[in-house]
Amino acid sequence: MTVETFLTDKIDDLCGGLAPERDLVLPTQPTEPEMRESVSVWLFEESGAFGFPRMGIEAEARCWNDRRLQAAFTFPDGRALNGAARGAPPSPIDEQGRPTIIGAGPLSFRCIDPFRRWTMTYDGTALEGTAREQIDRSYGKRGSKHIRLHVDMTMVTPAWVQETSLDPHMTETEKANAAAMGLGYRFEHHLRAVGTYEIDGRTYPFKGTGTRIHRQSIRRLEGFVGHCWLSAVFPDGSAFGSLAYPPREGGDGEYSYNDAVIYKNGRLYRARIVSAPFLRRIVPSGDEMLLELESDLGRAIIEGTTALGTFRIGNPDMGGLNLQQGGALFRWGDQRAYGMCERSTHESLTTIG
Repeated sequence: MTVETFLTDKIDDLCGGLAPERDLVLPTQPTEPEMRESVSVWLFEESGAFGFPRMGIEAEARCWNDRRLQAAFTFPDGRALNGAARGAPPSPIDEQGRPTIIGAGPLSFRCIDPFRRWTMTYDGTALEGTAREQIDRSYGKRGSKHIRLHVDMTMVTPAWVQETSLDPHMTETEKANAAAMGLGYRFEHHLRAVGTYEIDGRTYPFKGTGTRIHRQSIRRLEGFVGHCWLSAVFPDGSAFGSLAYPPREGGDGEYSYNDAVIYKNGRLYRARIVSAPFLRRIVPSGDEMLLELESDLGRAIIEGTTALGTFRIGNPDMGGLNLQQGGALFRWGDQRAYGMCERSTHESLTTIG
């Protein structure tokens, strides 16, 4: 199954300036124990019938053969299945001898054409439940379901690249933000996809849109205090991505990390976040958001309504922050599209319900 080309003939540089081999995977275990490779996808059926908010693998050098994976399956009525687990990796080497495969247990990704086309496959179980049960911490009492998923993904915007290293002239805040982002490189693509989804004894062919992230870096989350990360691609081909960290205590009130892009008319524009909708209200869906971006194109106002969400309250992997990983129906002018929404913040700044 292949996905039709969509505007790729207008994209001058899908690689975002990186060499094509940067989108292959690590062929062997790194010697640096803190080094990790991560591939993740956020994908939503184009009409919002279901979503897969973060299907991801964290291949860390110190536990190379026992990797963390995340697999989330959500529906508009609040149903949320969780396939998070640990699993052994497959061989990264394909039939042509190239390192194109990264996986863990039931989840695997494969690079078909660097920076242009990838596939994703899941064949395993996931805990049954609801987003409301995740919020009130009663999740995990309903048993599990077997799920099969196969997706063919084509990238439709140039890579949004972040390459980060420590500089002796950085402030302490800048060093903490660099470490949280990852010392190495990371990039994102907007994508369109076709796939099949098997659940509850039925098979659903679908088309979708989403975001793919690939990183090879050392990532340290000490001092991480929250974030607001949003992304979507619209029917006319325009797209945006934004990532903000909140202002630091005692700082100047500016976002301590501020990076965004807008894709319009075949060109990727760097942007600045004027206003970001940080997580303040924890509800399964229906939280209204307003994002304001500034670029060479002027001001862009993007509205969103959260949907297809998952939650971790008091997330131990992120210093006890409350974490939302899900989708949103974004509105930009006359365009509408489902896209990704990941936000985290300290519990003292949030209300439930």
